[in-house]
Amino acid sequence: MEDKKILIKIARDAIAQKLENRVIIDRDQLTTLHPWLKEEGAVFVTINKRAKLRGCIGSLEAHRDILEDTISNALSAAFHDPRFTPLTKEEFGEIEIEISILTQPKLIHYNDITQLKKIVRPHIDGVVLHYGNRRATFLPLVWESLPHFDAFFSHLCQKAGLSVDCLKHHPQIYLYQAQKIVE
Repeated sequence: MEDKKILIKIARDAIAQKLENRVIIDRDQLTTLHPWLKEEGAVFVTINKRAKLRGCIGSLEAHRDILEDTISNALSAAFHDPRFTPLTKEEFGEIEIEISILTQPKLIHYNDITQLKKIVRPHIDGVVLHYGNRRATFLPLVWESLPHFDAFFSHLCQKAGLSVDCLKHHPQIYLYQAQKIVE
């Protein structure tokens, strides 16, 4: 776990590079010291400022190496999350970064909401909800602010642009886990 903390430094350095318009990250050196950074992986980068969300962007499925996914998603979370204005130099010293390395999402089969409640493990499972052309996810860490199943899923339905009771329409549900790394 200790060498995974390098992902926090990589994310912070990627944001600093953009803010300061200078090169900080040495990809060759990083992948030599940490060869696992070349493995494919799905990474979410969450930026908090004074314990409030300031940006969160990530990949649900692995499609590039962990190093590039971390850099790209750190930049997107800092500067391209549509819910927030781009991060400024003045804010940079006030942010905390969390990294989540995701497992491959797995489609689960359930007959009704009661069964779904028995399958989903709060604080362990991240959830992808997919219905029609709508999709949304909550990382496992979202259970900290929405610890009750009904509230968690009604907010997830809303995030997908659906009604709060969208579970009655039996959307596809995928579960994944995340290894969380914090500053």
